[in-house]
Amino acid sequence: MRPREFDHDDVLRVAFDQFWRKGVRGTQLADIARDAGVQRGSLYNAFGSKEALFLAAYERYARDYLAAIETTLGQGSLRARLTAFFEVTISNMCAGSPPRGCPTTRGLMELGAAEGEGLDDTARQAFADLIEGIAEVLRDTFAEGKTRGEFAGNPEMAARHIVTVTRGLAVLERAFGDEDELRTIAAHTVDLVLGKAGR
Repeated sequence: MRPREFDHDDVLRVAFDQFWRKGVRGTQLADIARDAGVQRGSLYNAFGSKEALFLAAYERYARDYLAAIETTLGQGSLRARLTAFFEVTISNMCAGSPPRGCPTTRGLMELGAAEGEGLDDTARQAFADLIEGIAEVLRDTFAEGKTRGEFAGNPEMAARHIVTVTRGLAVLERAFGDEDELRTIAAHTVDLVLGKAGR
């Protein structure tokens, strides 16, 4: 087997940065190759298509992001954990200049309406897997908070509610770009979900 001509992880990092900023449709393999310092043909040989490269880069991002969420939700009171979770989420959306938004929401908007057009069901499943992974960590966090008397509700539904709010925040960030407003909504959401038991 012929050795790869580039650092795989570095290519995925460079590729994902472009996909995140420009979307899959707006990103060209030639630009990724240039910024990664490799030949475009090498990218085709390694990944087969722009969509396959996106999927590999997104799955790398998803693993890293889920690990960050697990760390964030791993210590402190339930209120502190949820507040930190929203901070990581909002900071992630608002990073970059101009802000890059949420890569999952952007990707979902690029799913092809017809066969052979844009991202496909493989990408849809990757997006769903990350959202489900986040919901699972949140559910465990709420369950732990319930045993400590910090939460009186249903951990599964509370986790789903928080995930749903993050999707709404991603849309509001794209529409208005008001980071302070996102934080206000997040703080209000924590208050609504926890109520007096979470104080």
